[in-house]
Amino acid sequence: MTDTVEPTAPPTKRQRQAATIAEAASGPIGWLLLKILLLAVVDAIAVYAAFVLYMHQEWLILALVVAVTVFVNYIYFSRRRVPAKYLTPGIIFLVVFQVFTLLYTGYIGFTNYGTGHNGSKDQAISSLLASAQERVEDSPTYPVTVVEQFGTYGLLVTDPDSGDALLGTAEQPLQQVQAEFDGGKAVAVDGWTTLPLATVFTLSEQLENLAVPFSEDPNDGSLRAPDGQSGYLYVSTLEYDSDADAITDTRTGTVYSDIGTGAFTAENGEELLPGWQVTVGFDNFVRAVTDASIRGPLISVTIWTFVFAIISVATTFFLGLLLALVFNNTRMRFRNGYRIIMILPYAFPAFLSALVWAGMMNESFGFINQVIFGGADIPWLTDPTLAKVSILIVNLWLGFPYMFLVCMGALQGIPEDVNEAAVMDGANPWQVFRRIKLPLLLVTVAPLLISSFAFNFNNFNLIYMLTNGGPRFSDVSIPVGHTDILISMVYKVAFTGQTRDYGLASAFTILIFIVVATISIISFRKTKALEELN
Repeated sequence: MTDTVEPTAPPTKRQRQAATIAEAASGPIGWLLLKILLLAVVDAIAVYAAFVLYMHQEWLILALVVAVTVFVNYIYFSRRRVPAKYLTPGIIFLVVFQVFTLLYTGYIGFTNYGTGHNGSKDQAISSLLASAQERVEDSPTYPVTVVEQFGTYGLLVTDPDSGDALLGTAEQPLQQVQAEFDGGKAVAVDGWTTLPLATVFTLSEQLENLAVPFSEDPNDGSLRAPDGQSGYLYVSTLEYDSDADAITDTRTGTVYSDIGTGAFTAENGEELLPGWQVTVGFDNFVRAVTDASIRGPLISVTIWTFVFAIISVATTFFLGLLLALVFNNTRMRFRNGYRIIMILPYAFPAFLSALVWAGMMNESFGFINQVIFGGADIPWLTDPTLAKVSILIVNLWLGFPYMFLVCMGALQGIPEDVNEAAVMDGANPWQVFRRIKLPLLLVTVAPLLISSFAFNFNNFNLIYMLTNGGPRFSDVSIPVGHTDILISMVYKVAFTGQTRDYGLASAFTILIFIVVATISIISFRKTKALEELN
């Protein structure tokens, strides 16, 4: 008798959902809780970022943050998007720290962003009117109470005519509020902390700079209370006409108009600063190569940058290769100890080594002048030529251990049979090295030499720590020196001096990127010929 097995019906959709829930519940609960916790942290950061962006009315970035947050939650709560769960963090960090940085730098390079042009037009108008304010002679006295909310100071003002309470800050004009009064003076308002006089007296500097707009119209002036108790009306000597989009100096009658350059400009070319940020096209790139005060140091710095990068790569490679050949000899005793000594400069932080060398090369009390040269006054870091030589020496000290390690590994990867065959064919040691070892070595080392060139082309730490780019050029408009390379020049244009030009610095950065990328692409294509040796 044969038993027949009845066919089992396929599970229904509800049964499959129940099985999925049961499988998830039977898994490790700890991982599920950890995932929820991490997503909660990400969502909390996203909500805070969305709130800040909303307050600043950055609608495009706000939409991107919301979309990415929703997408991330969808991926990690889904049971099917397994590859995306591993790729998403890397892609997000790549976009934030690489793609966005590159695109934003490119955008800044086409603007006038910098000292005097670092805000919006409305902010520039408010700043100009506030900077030219003078106290109205017949201004009434306004009783004032200083209040504070989340680190922001405000003035709670009592109108002497109507007796109403008004509240305003440096960003928000005076508005009528419901307040508590004491003897006819507003002394407290909900949501704000009333500061006692003892605290107000310690805020004299902040209160002297605090100007609360009297109304939405900037021409109405602002209220100031230097002593924190009595306020007076201040009106600007500059008057803004929104219809004509111009500012008039009421003392001289000069009219400053918006001519599209990011600042109100008079007919004689005089500008009112601060201005505002605008797109200037290729003006920064044109100025970099046509302005005589910039073109001169730019050419010198560019030539020195190439010389520094090429010599640094060549000297560190050949010294590292020489030492690798010496310490790769199996007949040498204690070679492991020597190898450890050779890589010691590579083990110390580069910026710290540069500072030590800067002290040793000091002209007055440095170790090299005082001990090695018997008290000589050799200007290692102050003479233009010697400063460049000093940088090359220090960079050789810092860079040869890396090349030593790379060449040592590459030499040990060459089979001994190749060397033995060359010796049997009658080749001398120089021929073995030049025709066999070096070509095989370059197959491995060539890409690293290209990356080393790119690194030294932007070796900011060494220049900044050792000489700070000095000695400085004379009669130039930007604070650069004889030992500055392009990247340190960009830093000085952007972040040092009284005038900081972020747009010009970004233009320089784009040019550096193009140069390094072009050299790297050409070099990689040329080194493909070496791959035939494999």
